Amino acid sequence: MAKYSKEDILRIVEEEDVEFIRLQFTDIFGMIKNVAITSSQLEKALDNRCTFDGAAIEGFGGDAKYDMCLHPDLDTFEIFPWRPQQGKVARLICDVYDEDDKPAYGDSRSVLRRICARAQQMGYQFGLKPECEFFLFQIDDEGLPTTITHEKASYFDVAPTDFAENVRRDIVLNLEEMGFEIEASHHEIAAAQHEVDFAHSDALTAADRLMTFKMTTKSIAKRHGLHATFMPKPKGDDYGSGMHLFMSLTGPDGEDAFADPADAIGLSQTAYSFIAGLLAHMPGMTAILNPLVNSYKRFVPGYEAPVTLTWSANFRDSLIGIPKRRDGRTLIELRSPDGTMNPYLAFAVVLAAGLSGVEKGLKPPAPIGQSLAKKDRVELAELNLSLLPMSLGDAVEAMNQDEFVKGVLGEHIAKTYIKAKRGEWNVYNAQVTQWELDQYLNKY
Repeated sequence: MAKYSKEDILRIVEEEDVEFIRLQFTDIFGMIKNVAITSSQLEKALDNRCTFDGAAIEGFGGDAKYDMCLHPDLDTFEIFPWRPQQGKVARLICDVYDEDDKPAYGDSRSVLRRICARAQQMGYQFGLKPECEFFLFQIDDEGLPTTITHEKASYFDVAPTDFAENVRRDIVLNLEEMGFEIEASHHEIAAAQHEVDFAHSDALTAADRLMTFKMTTKSIAKRHGLHATFMPKPKGDDYGSGMHLFMSLTGPDGEDAFADPADAIGLSQTAYSFIAGLLAHMPGMTAILNPLVNSYKRFVPGYEAPVTLTWSANFRDSLIGIPKRRDGRTLIELRSPDGTMNPYLAFAVVLAAGLSGVEKGLKPPAPIGQSLAKKDRVELAELNLSLLPMSLGDAVEAMNQDEFVKGVLGEHIAKTYIKAKRGEWNVYNAQVTQWELDQYLNKY
């Protein structure tokens, strides 16, 4: 059932003195874009008559010069509580359509809609619960971000050890004012690192909330004189930030499709096949789940991030885990993604890969029977365990070889994304780092 009608939004804007409305959408690289309008133009926007130049954004128009049309999702209307209370600012998340009134090739939100519809055709509803990690660092005298923090807090510490407890509280309160249900928030393992956990929701809602969460977190942090970053590995000698995904699947009669009480660990054959599908396509999905050069600095043995294509119900260092506390639903946890991903594309490829395993009746390998946390890559190789791609370059080439993943994204997004990420990797490889100068300049 719809949350808002067009008339509801027009009335709320007038009653609440909303002056500006941001028509937001996400590019294929996971960056929020927007066209801002005043309340006088709102009715036009609600009639799907606001346009922008698609050629100006990589992944939408390419070299073509044509208008893209923004179709607001009325149920995403929210007023930003941290903005001024006179002349308030609100937002609507939009789907992007082309000149022919069809979903634009570069619209990642429509990719997730399409895969969720496929799940529904199979009789399933897909749900997600993200756990989002980020750092809060100081800003320099010119207002630019640093990686400096003077706190030394770790897991679950409180003030005064946790310097940013009030910042995290402010983030959560603003999110709740916008309708989020936040299950928990706490300090993470590294100094200045924090985590906020959302309640379970459908995949499209979860993706919308992740985009809103990142924008809110950065905005609130800036008000406190700090910089919030979801960069996976801002400090090489410390832990990185991930975004664990807890996934559920509900059957046509509302049953838990991942559950089987008769199984030794409570998993259904559907769950086993879903896990097998994830493992089969994980190399090809990794460039979407971990999209930056820096993402792969997190995949280092000993820092809690997974590096092997393994699953387990007992060990937290595997790629895929089965949480024991289930709160009424059986969950599959995917531990490799990070917060720089485009959640619409990430959730789409993850769901599609899992469903492909279900359709084919795939069987996963045996779960790992030991902890891998203390093993280096040589020791892991000796166990004959397959590894995640260890660089953006490797991940992009794995994606290029996976026709299934490219098919989920669509030809246009797949080609544009691969080309851009290959370019990013090539530019990175041409850099001469300070480490190289320190190691080699004096010797050679």
